[in-house]
Order: sequence, then structure tokens, then C-alpha cells
Amino acid sequence: MFGRNSKVNLELNREVEKLIKTGGKEQLLPIVQAGEPVLRQQTAAYEGQLSRKTLDKLIETMRVTMIEAPGVGLAATQIGLGLALAVVEDHVRDDDDDDPREAAEFPFHVIINPSYEPIGTETRSFYEGCLSFDGYQAVRKRWLDITARWQDEDGKQHEEHLHGWPARIFQHETDHLSGELYIDKAEIRSLATNENLEDFWCDDPVPNEAAAELGFEL
Repeated sequence: MFGRNSKVNLELNREVEKLIKTGGKEQLLPIVQAGEPVLRQQTAAYEGQLSRKTLDKLIETMRVTMIEAPGVGLAATQIGLGLALAVVEDHVRDDDDDDPREAAEFPFHVIINPSYEPIGTETRSFYEGCLSFDGYQAVRKRWLDITARWQDEDGKQHEEHLHGWPARIFQHETDHLSGELYIDKAEIRSLATNENLEDFWCDDPVPNEAAAELGFEL
């Protein structure tokens, strides 16, 4: 639990307050792009270094920034902060019923000090993107089912079986916190601009045609 025994880091707390203020009334923070060192650093475990008031403001600002980007997840490193926390949220759309990516309702979560491990050996390969690698997407193989573990903003421990697209989101954001970008293990020949993905490959959620035409294996 993050509580009375947690020691607030006053210097860090001031820095985070300054960061939050850069978002202005709109609460929109600039998103760090690939090449910034913070995206490649192992984050520090969150152990109550921020006051609860500052933590709550940070979470809300990250959520607004994520939604407006738009995205389905945002890690602290993506706003230049080396703490092990992220926000995630995704909702099922009308056209998701038969989508092989297995989208599912994934309500808003704050995930602090997250980790995961695969359940079984099944994987799926789909195009995915990243707000810190703006304008591009590539095919990335990920575990289909995982055991996800994290703490919430109150320090309460959670463990949940995630499947399909929510599992992918959780893996993506957790990887950010250990300095990994999705492109590190993506099929590099699949890399496409968002415009080309829309023009050539968006009608094929399982990227079989892209694999054949661009020369990569699923």
C-alpha cells in the first residue's frame, strides 16, 4: 500500500507538478518520441514518491493526453517521467464482433509496477502502433493470453487473466517501463506509414497479404 509509511520525494514531486502544468487547462502533455533517452531507461518502481494529490493529477493528465492523442495506453516514460506507471483504456466498437484481434472491453486502469507472464504458448501477430513512434505501424508477435499483475493508485495488488487485444495493450505498456519499444521485436519489413496501412492492408486484420507482399513471416 502507498500510505503513511511512503516517503514523498519532494524534489521529484515538484518536477512532476511542473510537468503537469505544461499541459495547461487542456491537460495535454507532449508525447516523447523515439530517440529520447527516457524511452530506453528502466523505470524506477513506484513506492509512493509522489503525494497523493500530485499522483491523482498526474493520472488524470495522462488519461486526458492518452484519449486525445488518441491512444489506448500511455506509459509515464512517454511523457518523460521514469516511474513505473501507465494508464490503459479501450472500448469495443460496433465493427469488432468478428475481428480476429479479439478486442474486448478494457475499462480505464492505472497500472503501477506492472508485470506479466504468458499463459500457454499461443501467440498472435498483428499490426500495432505507438504514440512515441508516431505515424507508423508494424506487425508484432505477442502472447495471446497473459497473467497480468499490477498495483492501483491505492497500492492494492491486482492479478488478472487477460486475453486478446487487452493482453496486447498490457504487454505494450508494461514493456515501455523496461525501456522497450514495440518496434524492437516487430517484423521490420512490415513497417508501414499509417497512410499506407490504410491504403493497402487495413482490410486484412490478420496480415497474411502484407506478409506475402512485403516479405516477412507470421
